[in-house]
Amino acid sequence: MISGEPSAEQARRLAALCPSGAICADPFSIDLGKCVFCRECEFAAPDRIRFTNDYHIATNYRDNLMIKPDQDKPIILDPTLIRQEIRTLFHRSLKLRQVSAAGDACNEMELNAAGNVNFDMGRFGIDFVASPRHADGIVITGPISENMAEALQICYDATPLPKVIILCGSDAISGGLFADSPALNRKFTATQHIDLYVPGNPAHPLSFINGVLDLMGRKLIC
Repeated sequence: MISGEPSAEQARRLAALCPSGAICADPFSIDLGKCVFCRECEFAAPDRIRFTNDYHIATNYRDNLMIKPDQDKPIILDPTLIRQEIRTLFHRSLKLRQVSAAGDACNEMELNAAGNVNFDMGRFGIDFVASPRHADGIVITGPISENMAEALQICYDATPLPKVIILCGSDAISGGLFADSPALNRKFTATQHIDLYVPGNPAHPLSFINGVLDLMGRKLIC
């Protein structure tokens, strides 16, 4: 949450402070798709920036992750961008293949936690499967290195239509801290339709579960 427009000097200092380039000074905004949630900007300007515990932050429209001063609209999915076949075929059950494309294990661990007894996403019919041939879609974590680009494409090709694609975590959404690395190959995300963005570094299990439920057209967890 950003309270009011910061001064030009304060905006420049906050932008320079951000390790992932998530803060734009003019016009001032914070891109949750790039943000690693280090909270350094909040520590530097507690009167302007505050991170909340709201986990309803998944969306299917990339621009919805751009947070602007005094924004009071919640981050939601755009219903016009949801493919009808997703709601028709996967309303009650969704099987996913998780692909760690050079991830650092933080998002991978949180996705594992999403299936444990505390969060138990399996009760909603959401499960991870071992083979892409048994999956309805893929969940990508990590910034997608050159070495993983082909493997990711092979996994995607093996997944039956209509192939849901979910990007989980700032690394998958934007490259995160590694965005400018020559070791990355992000052609896949640039050329495919992304059905869901789940921000965070790592993404919280509740953010993932609620985002997927919203995509499926199911009632969210209160």
